[in-house]
Amino acid sequence: MASRHADWLKQGQRDLAHGRRSLDAGDYEWACFAAQQGAEKAVKAVVEKMGGVAWGHSVTALLESLPETLRFDPELLDATKALDKHYIPARCPNSHPQGAPYEYYTRAEAECALVHAGQVIDFCEGVLAGPPADSSASQLCCPSDA
Repeated sequence: MASRHADWLKQGQRDLAHGRRSLDAGDYEWACFAAQQGAEKAVKAVVEKMGGVAWGHSVTALLESLPETLRFDPELLDATKALDKHYIPARCPNSHPQGAPYEYYTRAEAECALVHAGQVIDFCEGVLAGPPADSSASQLCCPSDA
């Protein structure tokens, strides 16, 4: 069976672009979800390219499943943990005590999620392009990342 890793990466990049448009539209919950989805699909591209089978939706678990030879900055793992928190709560009202998800999301959270997704996608693009050079995460955006 032919590898579909390029398709996974392209869709992840498109999800990130969708997240940026959602940010501009003020749809912060969708920006956060799209960021999580973009990162998830990019890591799935790497898993598939490496001959693995990518199951599940946790960006963190997918990243941790990569071979140890693919080194990444520990801050990238922190970024994936932040992204994973948007998988269900950004879409499901019963994830919150009351109200709709959009009532809980802020522009700052959406901006941060998009930066984190960009970091993950950059890492994945680098892996797929060839031997990784310096895969350290760029400057992080959230005060909680310090």
